[in-house]
Amino acid sequence: MGAEQRSNAGARLVPGAGPAGAATMRAAVQHRYGPPSVLASSEVGIPLPGRGDVLVQVGAAAVHPGDYFVMTGEPYVLRLVFGLRRPRHGIPGRDLAGVVAAVGKDVTALRRGDEVFGWSTAGTLAEYACVPADNLVSVPADLSVVDAAAVPTSALTALQALRDIANVRPGQTVLVTGASGGVGSFAVQIAKVLGAEVTGVCSTRNVDLVRSLRADHVVDYTRTDFTRTEKRYDVILDNVEAQPLAAVRRALTPTGTLIPNSGRGGRWLGPLGRIVRARMLSGFTRQQLKPLLSVEKRKDLLTLADLLATRQVTPVIDRTYPLDEAADALRYVGAGHTRGKVVVTV
Repeated sequence: MGAEQRSNAGARLVPGAGPAGAATMRAAVQHRYGPPSVLASSEVGIPLPGRGDVLVQVGAAAVHPGDYFVMTGEPYVLRLVFGLRRPRHGIPGRDLAGVVAAVGKDVTALRRGDEVFGWSTAGTLAEYACVPADNLVSVPADLSVVDAAAVPTSALTALQALRDIANVRPGQTVLVTGASGGVGSFAVQIAKVLGAEVTGVCSTRNVDLVRSLRADHVVDYTRTDFTRTEKRYDVILDNVEAQPLAAVRRALTPTGTLIPNSGRGGRWLGPLGRIVRARMLSGFTRQQLKPLLSVEKRKDLLTLADLLATRQVTPVIDRTYPLDEAADALRYVGAGHTRGKVVVTV
């Protein structure tokens, strides 16, 4: 396991020989829903890229709470998408970075040996992953594959929440709860890029980390309840759900925007109940309650690549695990309280 990082530590991948002659690969595989113990390191067939696909030799794959929920199959509503009785795709994981090993007939923008990062819907906790070419962009120079793999899902969520949903403008005040977490650590930095005055909420042990992300103010929630102070914010990105919606709204300006990017709920619907309540409340107040549904877009990944290349955004890496310990990585994420991102190296 690696220590927390904010640097671009970690070697860049050297383009290898690809899968020529190899029929199988190592992967973390699950055949049923359940706790991390359902994952096992197995030998499986190497996928073949379709006409518009790229076969990526995976160097690193990040895991996040969504991967944990899909692995467990809870809330049950997820099974409508990922498989009713068992996972439709037995290999978990969505984010990845690595080297192009082969390309489909219709792929012209990428070629073998290119270093790329992006997302896949067919599982990334494996030595190889098949990915639509439109889901990948080039890794910025001097960025490690570990850092690159940490970006897609969490940083896209933060970018779309602040730029597209909240329409953050220079001079506005933005509060980010869970500021030291996967989405939160990106959100603090992106809000600063957008010109906002940023307050991050975190625990005592993470205060220095959040300050290092260029937050203007840091609230230690073990000492101060931000919903009971006199401060009001134009935008609140709530990644934690430590407070009821009514309490969080007290910290909004009269026409402010609240984005509830979390929600525990029950085993059946999970956060959907909180999302529905937010939608309903939004119709009865001048405040805007806008739950977030992040959608992966290549153009947004290109935007993030530019921010990474110019060092305006730097991933925070909490821990790294080898592929054979993918179950431990997901167990750690499922326990909550990660500092930035958790990445599996291959």
